[in-house]
Amino acid sequence: MISFNQFTLKNGLKVIVHEDATTAMAAVNILYKVGSRDEDAEQTGFAHLFEHFMFEGSANIPEFDTPLQNASGENNAFTSNDITNYYDILPANNIETAFWLESDRMLSLAFEDESLNTQKNVVMEEFKEHYINQPYGDVWHKMSALAYKVHPYQWPVIGKELSHVEKVQMQSAKDFFFKYYRPNNAVLVVAGNVKTDDIKVLAEKWFGEIPSGEAFTRNLPQEPEQTEARLLEVKAEVPVDSIYIAYKMCERNHPDYYAIDLLRDILSTGDSSRLYHQLVKERKLFSSVSAYTTETIDNGLLMVEAKLNKGVTMQEAQAAIEEVLQQVIDAQVSEEELVKVKNKMESYLAFGETNILNRAMNLAYFEMLGDANGVNQEIAKYNAVSAEQMQRVAREVFQKKNSNTIYYFSNN
Repeated sequence: MISFNQFTLKNGLKVIVHEDATTAMAAVNILYKVGSRDEDAEQTGFAHLFEHFMFEGSANIPEFDTPLQNASGENNAFTSNDITNYYDILPANNIETAFWLESDRMLSLAFEDESLNTQKNVVMEEFKEHYINQPYGDVWHKMSALAYKVHPYQWPVIGKELSHVEKVQMQSAKDFFFKYYRPNNAVLVVAGNVKTDDIKVLAEKWFGEIPSGEAFTRNLPQEPEQTEARLLEVKAEVPVDSIYIAYKMCERNHPDYYAIDLLRDILSTGDSSRLYHQLVKERKLFSSVSAYTTETIDNGLLMVEAKLNKGVTMQEAQAAIEEVLQQVIDAQVSEEELVKVKNKMESYLAFGETNILNRAMNLAYFEMLGDANGVNQEIAKYNAVSAEQMQRVAREVFQKKNSNTIYYFSNN
């Protein structure tokens, strides 16, 4: 269990405090409820660009990293389809440095043409290195567009096109920032050797006077139900043929998420998992195979991907994967298999809670989903999953008409 206290400032900033006297450190985590799904289809990549731009300094602090490093701290950030998350880790007795830095860039980010152009170039180089020039680097661009026809999940976090980042203008950047990077669209979590009363004082001092930001309602286009299988064939200079199959699944807050996640674990986690054991070890069709979920706020994807061994056709590969998936449709997983995967999940979640940064990020994430205490209900929700529920969701998710498949052929 992660104990915590919470309060909300008048400007709408939600603050959560997790006290842990067993460490000398503290984590300060700010989650902004903005991701690539909040972008315009003709101006994508903004959220990821701002992940970088926010480190360019503010009007009062020209370099974000230096003061934090002087306080023996470190920081980083990440962006997803749904959120942008910034965190600082430092000795608890230096925690006010993090409050000063985070509040100042929320209040008065430095909008300088040189800084914006610098970060645009950084992101464009990342785009080229990881998505254009990297083997299989464009898979998520192609899969996102294949699986989603209406919802903004149809482009990846990095952006739909390189030109969208290249053409970002300062006024557009300011409009995006002042809409989404405001106190009423953020969750601040402080975890570590701190006291709630002290954090209340610091939160009011450093964040209390920041303007709230205008309230807005998201009206994202909802993806219609998929009615037929989709297939895309690609040829490129990649080492080996690969196959990617994405199935539509429920959103992260749906009760069936836990059954799907356990099912994914049974299918692909570890050498004894069904996909790996049957298709890599026994039949030797693939050199590797894995399955994972996107865990998005709106309806997500369960992806199965594999690298084909020489001589295996795409049709054989897809049929073999579907055969393993059909097994969990036709027969319930055994009680032994279910207990094993639940125990593994419980150990994984418990291990994650040993780190104060993980606790801080999880509290922020679940508050974003609607209730910070959701982090303490995860194990119970996984344990409540039945074999019957897993079989039902397998039948619903692993339908042929619900599939989006990419045959990625090697030119070699």
